[in-house]
Amino acid sequence: MNELRWDPTLGEWVAYATHRQERTFLPPAEYCPLCPTKPGGFPTEVPRESYEIVVFENRFPSFVPDAPEPEGSGNGLTPKAAGRGVCEVVLYTDEHDATLAQLPERRIRQLVEVWADRYRELGTLDFVDYVFIFENKGEAIGVTLHHPHGQIYGYPFVPPRPKRELEAARAHREKTGGCLHCDLLAQEHEEGRRIVVKGDHFSAFVPFYAHFPYEVHVYSRRCVGSIAGLDAEERRDLARTLKRLLVGYDELFGFSLPYMMVMHQAPTDGGDYEGVAHFHIEFYPPNRTADKLKYLAGSETGAGAFIMDALPEETAGHLRAAVARA
Repeated sequence: MNELRWDPTLGEWVAYATHRQERTFLPPAEYCPLCPTKPGGFPTEVPRESYEIVVFENRFPSFVPDAPEPEGSGNGLTPKAAGRGVCEVVLYTDEHDATLAQLPERRIRQLVEVWADRYRELGTLDFVDYVFIFENKGEAIGVTLHHPHGQIYGYPFVPPRPKRELEAARAHREKTGGCLHCDLLAQEHEEGRRIVVKGDHFSAFVPFYAHFPYEVHVYSRRCVGSIAGLDAEERRDLARTLKRLLVGYDELFGFSLPYMMVMHQAPTDGGDYEGVAHFHIEFYPPNRTADKLKYLAGSETGAGAFIMDALPEETAGHLRAAVARA
């Protein structure tokens, strides 16, 4: 069952996908469904002996293209809708114990091409309003499969966080005539204290308003709405910047750092987002120290008000040093 229910108190949709309770949970490596299928071995999602990058539909999707209309339509206050959309899995490598940080820059460059291709294709579907590319890494984040992979959701609506960001960017443009993200990036470059990696076309920094101690945003220098709009040199630099940042993350505490990686870009709902949507990637590692996590507790979850234990300028300095050491 895939359906949406409207939360009138927050003005947002909540998705229900009851079959996901049965999804595979942390199987032994020899039974990993994302590894290649070896001769005579456990049959996996990939019926080949090896691969580089693979994309396929999630077996336990939160949204499906042919979701039926839900039983009962709800009412005017709390309506329901079909959970139509797309959920894909992106396998980064056939090496079960690898991570994105450990892959060569060439593979990350290929992955950038795959992300751009999926954004373009899924964005043409009339029931997909937002293409959300992301990765959950590490048990601290709640992953159910260790094999290096990311996901892509084609939402039938613009999700709340990107929607709020776009609304703020539009208000900024109406007030100043400029791009909010371009102005933020210019401020980060001018101050310099929170910059972690500075490439030719992309910059990675701990934002002034970071919600996690080692949160990093990776911004395109050029005001471009989506990953599909990047040219060849920009895509190469994005891969290079991601590689340097990810290696620095692992160097920071001496272990493979868990994180959420999410891409924010222009919706695909047919609206005008010129000068409003600015392609960027955000990383949210949960660690505040090597052995302590930043939990989303009462204030963060119940009030939506984040409280931080460390200043972005301090954590950016630690991370910048880790990148330099790596």
